[in-house]
Amino acid sequence: MGTVDVQHTEEMTVGLESDNAIAPAIPTDSIAPLFTNPADWFVPPFPEKLEDLDVNPGFLADLALKVVPLDVDCTTFSIASRLRLGMLITEALLQRLCHEKFIEAKGVVGLHNHRYAMLDHGWEALRRLTTSCSYAGPAPVSLKAYTEMITQQVRNRPPSSHEALEQAMSSLILSDYAKEILGLVIGSGRSLFLTGPSGNGKTATARALVNAIPGEVWIPYAIEVDGQVIRMFDSHNHVPVPHSNDDYDRRWVRISPPLVVAGGELTLQSLDLSFTETQRFYEAPLHIKSNGGVLVVDDLGRQRCSATELLNRWIVPLEYRVDYLTLSTGKKIQMPFEAIVVFATNLTESDLEDEAFMRRMGYRLNAEAPSPETFTEIFLRYARSRGLVPEESMVTYLLEKYQTEGRVAKSCDPRDLIDRAIDRCRLHKIPIKLTLEGLEVVWNGYFGCPGTDPKHPTKAQV
Repeated sequence: MGTVDVQHTEEMTVGLESDNAIAPAIPTDSIAPLFTNPADWFVPPFPEKLEDLDVNPGFLADLALKVVPLDVDCTTFSIASRLRLGMLITEALLQRLCHEKFIEAKGVVGLHNHRYAMLDHGWEALRRLTTSCSYAGPAPVSLKAYTEMITQQVRNRPPSSHEALEQAMSSLILSDYAKEILGLVIGSGRSLFLTGPSGNGKTATARALVNAIPGEVWIPYAIEVDGQVIRMFDSHNHVPVPHSNDDYDRRWVRISPPLVVAGGELTLQSLDLSFTETQRFYEAPLHIKSNGGVLVVDDLGRQRCSATELLNRWIVPLEYRVDYLTLSTGKKIQMPFEAIVVFATNLTESDLEDEAFMRRMGYRLNAEAPSPETFTEIFLRYARSRGLVPEESMVTYLLEKYQTEGRVAKSCDPRDLIDRAIDRCRLHKIPIKLTLEGLEVVWNGYFGCPGTDPKHPTKAQV
């Protein structure tokens, strides 16, 4: 297994077919990358008429009925905006509701744009609809359309360029070997098992990986399966990117490759479709929301389920790049799983004792404690990023303290010690600078036990 010294040097904020037969997974290497940015080539075409949509018109009419009461001044335009549909299609749906006596037209606003209001019969139908599904947002796409779109985009991506990888990892100190492995991970879309002691930049590396993925991704706001809705777009994990023009299917949104991080809160249940009696529609699980980007399973082994149980859950998705989820009706659906999964952990392979899982792991990388030279580079670079001008003698002094006290230096230590030294300067309202005295004080506060006063080596620092 390769090794790598890593550390932050900047503060970071961090299908089913209609006949119900499961389609075979597309082999990983069956599609060669063709496009610089697949999102520019796989633009979902704008649907001109109702027949162009891949969802049952009756379902869409029911969805329109749920949206009508949401606007005091309900017009074709306002409904089209909420449903992300064109005016002609929206008007056709509203006329269908008028024919069924659910709503009535109250006047003309403009071309293909009328004002509508609910009728008593419509309110009764609305109550029945919301008992089974309360979703009232952008019109969904079919599961088949989503599967084809996400698969084509991800598998037609070009490899990450050397420049993009360097820029994405610019806040980290990585060996050439580590950069090569990370480049292979991005180019192949395979998973990464990132191990090593805590505090040596595993999470920082995993988070930075997404910035090297070329291009953007189209995802739908929601998916429809047998009259059920699965919401896909999540403003917490998806960042929209403006498209160059308005000629596209507005049921889709262009986003940056998503970064989804799951830590100790991750459970086996959270990897299934989420359905509550309050919202009465499904929320896609985190690993499906990460499609087209990176899913970081942080601190593997600290979840509410055992690491073995969690890894067993991932065996099929990692090997076949699909996952099987179950609706409340008992129907199983096949969802594409086109994300790079990074398992960041301080567990070792011997701790896991799961050969079947490790065989399915794409790449492995070990983040070890930094060498004295790497520690020095991390300290100096981070200090400069905070506007400080440190002396190398300070680093020498710290390295000697590690040796004297029998501590193992971690890659996060320079950042933490410098930040605490800045905190001390602010507390005492003195110019922000690094001194041996200040580093000594914060050293004790950081590691939790006293060291020695740099001016009086035999005197305990308090």
